[in-house]
Amino acid sequence: MTICKQEIRSQKMMLLIWGGAIGAFVAICVFLFPQMGKEAEKASEMFSSMGSFSAAFGMDKLDIGTIAGFYAVESGNILGIGGAFFAAILGISALMKEEKERTASFLFMHPVSRKRVVTEKLISTGVILLFLNVIIFLFSLCSLMAIGELGALKDIGMIHVAQFLLQLEIAGICFGISAYISRGGIGIGIGLAAMLYFLNIVANMTESAKVLKYITPFGFTEGSELISTHRIELKYLIPGMVLMVIGIILGYMKYLKKDLSE
Repeated sequence: MTICKQEIRSQKMMLLIWGGAIGAFVAICVFLFPQMGKEAEKASEMFSSMGSFSAAFGMDKLDIGTIAGFYAVESGNILGIGGAFFAAILGISALMKEEKERTASFLFMHPVSRKRVVTEKLISTGVILLFLNVIIFLFSLCSLMAIGELGALKDIGMIHVAQFLLQLEIAGICFGISAYISRGGIGIGIGLAAMLYFLNIVANMTESAKVLKYITPFGFTEGSELISTHRIELKYLIPGMVLMVIGIILGYMKYLKKDLSE
């Protein structure tokens, strides 16, 4: 697992920066809750009266006077966007960077097969995402302890699990795309993550566009659904996991046959 360990070491600084930044923003939102809770009734009325805007972010179905509802709207959106962008950058860089940085010839001088290289890079991507979510959850847990709001920890933990699955899906799709390109991938990855985020907003705002929730991973991380049902919707999760697997398989197929530029 030498390649896997090297990949994790090479991404250590990015992991700490992104994990610390997302975790800090999540914690700041949690620290705002005690003050927001005092105005909960007014705030809930205000959000519920904002029509399509409220529906777009699920605020019309949540009671932000509770820590679970507040966390799902405020911290959940930060975690969703930040985690999706990180996963996209990580996945799109995995197989592309050997050509971009002209290190492919050095890597394959060693007695290692392409299949093993791809496998270890894929494993490292999953491990790095796991570390990211552990860092963020520690920030979240400490902030919740600081304000004495641990009653909804089960629901909040479920939000984090859903976000981890979202990141795996986006990273898997981008991992597959990474095998087909040699440069310019960061923009593609971030663009894909942003597009999937806005597809979910459209699905929330328009009843006829609900089918988009089967395409975007933000469909199964919807805070309002997670809090109200206390579970991740499998009808949205399963198609997402299928897309992730397809992306990974296509990445393997392409990379094993690809002519790598040195």
